[in-house]
Amino acid sequence: MEENKEQSKSALKKAEKAAQMAAKKAEKAAKQASLPVVGGKKADDIIGITVKKSENFSQWYQEVVLKAELIEYYTEISGFFIMRPATMYIWNVIRKWFQEHIDELGVEETNFPMFLSQKSLEKEKEHVEGFAPELAWVTKAGDKDLEVPVAVRPTSEAVMYPYYAKWIRSHRDLPFRLNQWNSVVRWEAKQTTPFLRAREFMWQEGHTAHLTEQAAGEEVLQILEFYAGVYEQLLAVPVVRGRKTEAEKFAGGYYTTTVEGYIPSNGRGIQGATSHCLGQNFSKMFDITVEDPAEKGKHIHVWQNSWGLSTRVIGVMVMIHGDDKGLVLPPRIAKIQSILIPVGLTAKMSAEEKDAHMKKVDELFATLKKAGVRADVDTREGYTPAWKFNDWELKGVPLRIEFGPKDAAKDVVSYARRDTGEKGTIPISELTTKVPELLETIQQDMYNKAEASFREHRLKITKWDDVVPALDAKNVVLIPHCLVPDCEDKIKELTTGRSDEAADGPESQKAPSMGMKSLCIPFEQPEGLVKGETKCLNPECSRLAEQWCMFGRSY
Repeated sequence: MEENKEQSKSALKKAEKAAQMAAKKAEKAAKQASLPVVGGKKADDIIGITVKKSENFSQWYQEVVLKAELIEYYTEISGFFIMRPATMYIWNVIRKWFQEHIDELGVEETNFPMFLSQKSLEKEKEHVEGFAPELAWVTKAGDKDLEVPVAVRPTSEAVMYPYYAKWIRSHRDLPFRLNQWNSVVRWEAKQTTPFLRAREFMWQEGHTAHLTEQAAGEEVLQILEFYAGVYEQLLAVPVVRGRKTEAEKFAGGYYTTTVEGYIPSNGRGIQGATSHCLGQNFSKMFDITVEDPAEKGKHIHVWQNSWGLSTRVIGVMVMIHGDDKGLVLPPRIAKIQSILIPVGLTAKMSAEEKDAHMKKVDELFATLKKAGVRADVDTREGYTPAWKFNDWELKGVPLRIEFGPKDAAKDVVSYARRDTGEKGTIPISELTTKVPELLETIQQDMYNKAEASFREHRLKITKWDDVVPALDAKNVVLIPHCLVPDCEDKIKELTTGRSDEAADGPESQKAPSMGMKSLCIPFEQPEGLVKGETKCLNPECSRLAEQWCMFGRSY
């Protein structure tokens, strides 16, 4: 007991020191995040976006997520964000889609407590070491000090696995699959950014156990494909599927697979979601065993996986699709897919004429709803149609439908696409087929545009001197690499310098350019690497290359 107290005191001192450092950095970050004055007004008092995406990506991003009503800053404590209804709708669409897919695998939903004991943390030192500076500790209950402080979970392995050891008694209990939707706390000392880096974020975390390495490996890839589906099918965001290097894999795991995205505005890679094979590392820590069905009396440790997807996905979507007018939403995740706006109602029109026109608007709205379109009508008084156009463009609604007396005379509606600005008309008689078709076209066009950009900026490099210019031109690079961790560290060191282009992004504006790091070893390998002949591209490495590895500046 005394030993536990001493460990707790030591951990608490470290936590307090980390918290003080975090508070100072957070205060500085909060000042940096303040929106500047534009034309005598604060930028957040101006309705539209005040900067161009290409000129000030950091401020553009902050303005979009605020003004499109995705988040609000929680000013009581820095580093936390309020998820507004528009965000929760998107997250719930993702949750429903993903839940349906894992249900088919037999994954069951669970919910574990949010607190960790010092004892459970000690059991998995290697894994928790990376989270240690980010742990938030509860040290008091009322005005009394807790005898043993408890930590708020940064992830749930240490909370869940003691009970896996209790519940998994036989190989017949396998596969054992649980998933929970929750929020976790990681007390980031770095500058926080909405969706991308926060002290608390929502996610799902799946934790499964299997009899064999093969069974575990099959599930790892199934889940990874579901994650790719969230990005590609729902968010219209292309990703590269691959495996993390040993240096970048999940601490304490066997191997990590990942989907990696690309942000064109600053040329950075971004980790989208990860699916880990933990091997038998954690089952040995927590003594999760079953009797070997092939050898009676012999007990073997189970093979485990863990996999997680967070609200970061929403930030990635915003950065890729948004433009100078604001948010651009893919139709499949948009709460309002089509906004219907009455136009052309003048003061010269009689009340009867206006009522008759609005009756037709209501009929159009009913027709859209019947066709399965998530539609709404903007009947707000005191605002011009032009103001309404700008407001819905800021909020990213995929399709605007306008209906005025001139449209009524022709039995058509006018429309404008949010993604391209393209305008046209649709006969009212074809509304139920043409609008759903147009929404699907918008979804596919948004994906195709983003995919073409990622493909054009994913360069295969075979000369070291071409690496930094490629990074400065906002590319990620595929290079032949030996996959040795020390070599990765050297590459990061060699590519760290000062570049205004590289610093442009939601997290920093004029910082020294970060060195590139490995993003993943893509499953789809380019041609041109000859095993036993091709050298690692690092000029200070004498080893032979093992595979093409994707490197880049990243979040």
